[in-house]
Amino acid sequence: MIAGFDGHTVPVELKSIAKEFGLGGVILFPRNIAEPEQIAELCYEASRLVQDLPLWISVDQEGGRVARLKAPFTEWPAMATLGRSGDVALAARFARALASELRAVGITLDYAPVLDVYTNPSNRVIGDRALSDEAKEVARFGASIIRELQAEGVAACGKHFPGHGDTSADSHVELPLVEHPIERLREVEFVPFMAAIEAGVASIMTAHVFLPALDQERPATLSRRVVSGLLREELGFQGLILSDDLEMKAVADRYPVASAAVLAVESGCDGVLVCSANHSLQAETLEGLIHSVEEERLREARVEDALRRHRRAKERFLTTPADSRPLRARQLGQLVGREEHRAIADEMSKFV
Repeated sequence: MIAGFDGHTVPVELKSIAKEFGLGGVILFPRNIAEPEQIAELCYEASRLVQDLPLWISVDQEGGRVARLKAPFTEWPAMATLGRSGDVALAARFARALASELRAVGITLDYAPVLDVYTNPSNRVIGDRALSDEAKEVARFGASIIRELQAEGVAACGKHFPGHGDTSADSHVELPLVEHPIERLREVEFVPFMAAIEAGVASIMTAHVFLPALDQERPATLSRRVVSGLLREELGFQGLILSDDLEMKAVADRYPVASAAVLAVESGCDGVLVCSANHSLQAETLEGLIHSVEEERLREARVEDALRRHRRAKERFLTTPADSRPLRARQLGQLVGREEHRAIADEMSKFV
């Protein structure tokens, strides 16, 4: 589990969950964020909640309207500006600058880039978060961002598989319907994800969308055919598969969160996000996973496989020495919101 919480320090309830059950990571929201030094201290504290396997410290820092870190961090324009620029080198410079600011405060996993192809103009939940309305352009720019983020030590997460670009509903509040046949998905929606896999993307996030051509019963996140059959087997992705937040209404209106977590892991997800600060629900969800293994509803081999994938990805990206301390305010002031980073943002803004 990757869990959310309230406040500028790790609450005692989350420490207890980590001690009793283990924890895969935490996700930061504006409610957790003050000045850079506070973020660095929080990330340092959270990363060490589990001794044998460090936690992911994750965030949604895409740019534009989905950006948890505000000034004095560099404030990036929406990703659509990169697609409009036609300049992959600009995208690479952006990704390197973004990664350097995330690493400075100890963030190790960024839920970016969005790999959805913006083919539906009424799709407001994606909109200018998408790099382009052309699959090949999303693939080209997305792969560049992934390579540069990860070269700078931040794990990337391509989202939202199998594609959220041609929807009109918002999965935060209802279950979007995607009625395309599999042939269209392979020609359009899958193209950026295939490029991301070729670029070595560390993780891919599933979409809470309903695709009757693929599964007539369950949304994509909970569908073994989508997650294991298509993403893992057909596309050959061997990295980490993460669910979107299981408390989003597209799923939570139909399944209890604990039940959804079991179905997600069974489908092939290696980690589940529970993003609120409802620590009772988080503990209940972890207990549900444990009980499902004990009762042989969820194969232990599937859980061990998921853990191996986390371990492999963490060995790749979580390389900070155990005795290292978070940077202080003066050092951080020299790294976040740097003049050269603001210049990149200004260059991107020409294409708003």
